[in-house]
Amino acid sequence: MPVNRTSSASAVSQNDPVKNKHVLSWALWDWGSSAISTVVVTFVFAVYITSSQFGDPDDNSATLSFGLMIAGICIALLAPITGQRADRAGKGVRWLAINSGLVVASTVALYFINPRGDFLPSFLQFGQTPQESMLIIGIFLLGAGSVFMEFAYVNYNAMLASISTEKTIGRISGLGWGLGYLGGIVVMLLVYVGFIAPEVGWFGVTAENGQAVRVSMLFTAGWFALFGIPVLISQYRLNKARAAARLLERADGEADAETVAGMVRIADAGGKGESILQTYRHLGRTIAALYRNSPSALLFLCASAVFRDGLAGVFAFGGVIAAGTFAFTDSEVIYFGVAANVVAGIATVSFGYLDDRLGAKRVILISLWSMIAAGLGIFLFHSYGKIVFWLLGLVLCIFVGPAQSASRTYLGRLIPPGREGEIFGLYATTGRAVSFLTPAMFYGCIKLGRSILGPDANVQYWGILGIVIVLALGLGLLMPVRRYKALREAARTTWGKSAAKLLAGKARRDEKKSRELWGVEEIREEVPVDA
Repeated sequence: MPVNRTSSASAVSQNDPVKNKHVLSWALWDWGSSAISTVVVTFVFAVYITSSQFGDPDDNSATLSFGLMIAGICIALLAPITGQRADRAGKGVRWLAINSGLVVASTVALYFINPRGDFLPSFLQFGQTPQESMLIIGIFLLGAGSVFMEFAYVNYNAMLASISTEKTIGRISGLGWGLGYLGGIVVMLLVYVGFIAPEVGWFGVTAENGQAVRVSMLFTAGWFALFGIPVLISQYRLNKARAAARLLERADGEADAETVAGMVRIADAGGKGESILQTYRHLGRTIAALYRNSPSALLFLCASAVFRDGLAGVFAFGGVIAAGTFAFTDSEVIYFGVAANVVAGIATVSFGYLDDRLGAKRVILISLWSMIAAGLGIFLFHSYGKIVFWLLGLVLCIFVGPAQSASRTYLGRLIPPGREGEIFGLYATTGRAVSFLTPAMFYGCIKLGRSILGPDANVQYWGILGIVIVLALGLGLLMPVRRYKALREAARTTWGKSAAKLLAGKARRDEKKSRELWGVEEIREEVPVDA
């Protein structure tokens, strides 16, 4: 008789060793990791590497775009199988540590990227000048860090179900997202005040040879490492405690401590290795199982990919619209960015509680409808000036985080146990697959506005329609998605008893095929509920 496994999202029971400290340590990883996207990818290093210090800014920007495109392709191809292999080996914590460590290492290496070509060995002189070589190496390190960060997020997201229940997964996910927004702003302000803004910053750092930016990379790497370590320690101890508890239960409490310790060591050995080709074949079977037995899950992956790209567009183009359409100064853009992240962080934590009460799909629907209305308001009332963007722009930002967090919890509630990394890998892949959508629609709507209003008109605000269209498209795909109600109690009984109780006829045969494809021991039933 196979050993029964409880649902992932129900892993925390009355006797489970998970505590608030495990939740906090998990959320602190989000607080720390946001420094990479804020300081390295968006505001500091990306601006530095594309500046005139490394050649023509336009050419540098094109090279950066190409490098990040290659990184995106790598993520799309590899994220699902890296998550799957971590699942099958039972090494999610180890791979989170490895991927996080590689992100820290690549960020530290950015310290050596400088316009003069210092620290440049002869075998790394790819370009005609030291600046060109440094540009190529810097973009390579930036892209590699982005790839490893996405892999780390797959492992990190997969842990959500192990520290939450059906009743708490929303607020815990919201806590992580919210701390991520707030942490990004805190580290950005520290970097700006300590190194970027002053002529002589902390520790005597100046802007000569890019030193201020380069030291900021060391600070950012240390920040991520500091706040990334707690989850590794707490999850390792939590998994050990759970393994020991399960083994004691199986032995009816009769196994001695030495026997339990030995069995835990055996469990830690992980699964058998398999080739990359075998992993892709297994991934193909997973997608086939989703298509046949869980079509709503597959549709949700597609819908979330679309509306998540629209959500990303809010922050990607928000500053552009603020400056170009509403004439925000550089300082005002920074003030707005700080305010946007603060309200997004607070709203995400707050909406996490609504997620647990109303359901993730309702939170996503509320968020998307509200953002569509706010986006249309900006388009229609842009002529009233800055006050419109301050009000409606912040409304947009309020609902970005809740939609992102609820998307993660929705998926976390329906993933079969033992497949978290694999499915969150698909989650990352589908998002990357449509990452061109919002930029393309933003560009297309501006071109449409110019064709309607003439070449001399200021039509940048038409770009907001592109974001609205992407959000509306994601909303339309989400509407028919049916919620999965996992029959949690079924996992606590034997398969024969559960199947006899819940399934009959063809449904029983379909369930058997599904179980073989998934390789799990939990019954899930798809039931439509009101959105």
